[in-house]
Amino acid sequence: MNNSARYLIFFQYIGTSYRGVVKVPPQQETKGVQDHLENAVRKLRPLIPVTLFISSRTDTGVHALSNSAHFDLVRTNDKPPFSEDILVGALNYHLGAEQIRVTHARRVPADFHARFQAQSRTYVYRIALGISHRSQLPLTESDLCWGLRDTALDMEAMRDAAAMLVGTHDFSSFRAVNSDLPFKSPIKTMDVVGIQPGSSFVQAHFHREILFWELTFRSRSFLYKQVRRMTGALVAVGQRRLSISRLKEILEARDSMAYPQGLAAPAHGLFLKEVEYDLQLKQRPS
Repeated sequence: MNNSARYLIFFQYIGTSYRGVVKVPPQQETKGVQDHLENAVRKLRPLIPVTLFISSRTDTGVHALSNSAHFDLVRTNDKPPFSEDILVGALNYHLGAEQIRVTHARRVPADFHARFQAQSRTYVYRIALGISHRSQLPLTESDLCWGLRDTALDMEAMRDAAAMLVGTHDFSSFRAVNSDLPFKSPIKTMDVVGIQPGSSFVQAHFHREILFWELTFRSRSFLYKQVRRMTGALVAVGQRRLSISRLKEILEARDSMAYPQGLAAPAHGLFLKEVEYDLQLKQRPS
């Protein structure tokens, strides 16, 4: 069909109200982000039902500053494909009040795949210090960071521990058990595991100063709950509850059961920051 177009869309969401990013069974009341995006596409009245292919899965409560997906769209009555800008505006109109926004779109070749052609994925985990109760956070930070009672963390030890995780390793100890376990290689290459100061979205307008830190992780792909487990371990090192030598033992055990129970960071501080593709995608397909 000469009016068929494959689009790569980039979208963000606050994950608090959604059951992760991928679609859920029809009987479940709380939907995934994909359910709402596909419903918005459905309202464009495509000739053929549309299925989105999500690049990066995120769990319930995890947010995204930029996730991505591709889909094919054929308009009725041989109408020409939507321009990228028109598509973005139409999808956002039909998303309505949902905490989901499409930021931009690209026409891509018919053999393009959003998941398999991603060059890297970057996650950021936000931490706020000196928080004994969530009421001490600004409303704009509620469910968007992990509030710790600690007023300080041993950043030197955390950075030493982070350096240990950089590079190619068997990360079996840092993945949670799920149905994909037998099919995914635990060998991953961490290009970046970094720790840097962060800030509140409303720091200049809040009545007291809160110290924020951000942990950044970049790799081509990640294992199930790997980022949250790495974050929890690094924070435990910063709290001096976990030694660097013990962290090394956990990594070298290559066993998910070696990871201490209850140590993983909660979902609500985690953001998928970016999914990167080859720069050639900036060129519109002929």
